[in-house]
Amino acid sequence: MIQTPLPAHGGDRQWAARIARCRIEELVDFSASINPLGPPPGVQAAYGEGFADLLHYPAPHGSDLQSALAARLGIEPERIVCGNGAAELLTWAGRECARAGRTVLPIPAFGDYRRALAAFDAPYISVPLAADFSLPKTLPPGDAVMLANPHNPSGYLYSPTALAALFDRFKLLIFDEAFIDFLDDPAAFSALCGPAHPGLIVIRSLTKFYSLPGLRLGYAVLPVAMAARWQAWRDPWPVNALAQHLGVAALADLDFERRTRAWLGPARSRLAAGLALLPGLTVLPGAANFLLVQSAASAVHLQAELLRRHRLLIRHCTSYDGLGERYFRVAVRGESENDLLTGALAEILAKTPATSRVDGCASSPPPSTDPVHPE
Repeated sequence: MIQTPLPAHGGDRQWAARIARCRIEELVDFSASINPLGPPPGVQAAYGEGFADLLHYPAPHGSDLQSALAARLGIEPERIVCGNGAAELLTWAGRECARAGRTVLPIPAFGDYRRALAAFDAPYISVPLAADFSLPKTLPPGDAVMLANPHNPSGYLYSPTALAALFDRFKLLIFDEAFIDFLDDPAAFSALCGPAHPGLIVIRSLTKFYSLPGLRLGYAVLPVAMAARWQAWRDPWPVNALAQHLGVAALADLDFERRTRAWLGPARSRLAAGLALLPGLTVLPGAANFLLVQSAASAVHLQAELLRRHRLLIRHCTSYDGLGERYFRVAVRGESENDLLTGALAEILAKTPATSRVDGCASSPPPSTDPVHPE
C-alpha cells in the first residue's frame, strides 16, 4: 500500500513519480482533469510575445483579461475578479460565507470548500446528496450554499430548474463552474443565466479547459460591490502578467473550443464503456471531462498498483466526504492513453485478492458522521 499521507488533490506528479520510481515525464496523469488537446495553438503562439510582460508589474486587476471575459459573457468588467486559480477565489468565497452566516454544503464536495470555510471559521452544515448525486428533496436552513455544477467528483449536471430552486432559499449562492466549459452549451446550465440574485457568485477555471494548470488562472463573477470588497481583501498583483496575457489568447481561440467539445462526448463514452466491462467497477454517468468510478477493490490499492506497474496515476476519492476508498476518478485523455488505463486495470483487478476489496461498495454515498459544524 502507498504510505500516508496521500495527496489531497490530483496532479501531484512529484509524489506519484516517487511511488512509481520513474521520471515525472514517464507518468500518464489521469488524476488531474485537464483537457488533453491543449494548450490552444493561439496560446502557444502568444507565449513568446507575453514573455516581455515579465519585465513589468502585471495589471493589478487583470484589466485586459477582465475586458475579454466581460465581452465574452456580456457583463460589466467590474463584476469580474480574476484569480490565481479558482482555488484562490474559493478562499474569498469562504470569507463571504463567514459574513453571511451558516453555509449549507452538499457532499460529496471538492475538499477546498471546507478549507475555504475553515480559513475564516465560517459555520457550515454538511448535507448528503441523493444516491445519484442530485440535490436532496429538502435542505436545512442556512444563509449560503456552495455547489459545483457540473458536480465534482461525479460530473452530475444540475438543471436550471434545480439551481433556480436554490435562489429563493439562500441569500448567498456560490456556484463552482470549473468544468462548465466542457459542456456543449455552457450558457444553458450556468447560474449566470438564471434569475437575478444580489448574492450570486460564480467561480470558473481557465486552466482545465485550456490545459494551463501551471499558470493558475480563474475568475469569479459577482456583484460589483462584492467584487470591490474582494479586491480590497487580496494581496496586490495576485495574477501574474504572463497568465493574464495567455488567458486573453486562450479566450480568443474559438476553434479550440469547438474541437474540444466535439472530441469529449465520444471519448468519454468510449472510456466509460471500457471501464464498465471490468469486474468490480461501476461507472457513474457524468457530463464533465472525467468519470467517477465505484470499485469493489480499494481505490488506494488500485492507485498504488497502477503507479508501480504501469506509471499511471488515478485519483482516489478519500478526500471527498461521503465517498472514500471505494471510489476513484479518472480524467478522459487521448484514445491510446485511455486504452492503456483500461488494460492496466483489467490486469490488476484480475490479480487483486479479496483482502484488498472494500465492504459495502454497492451502497449509495453515506451521510457524514459529523455533519453539523460550529455556529
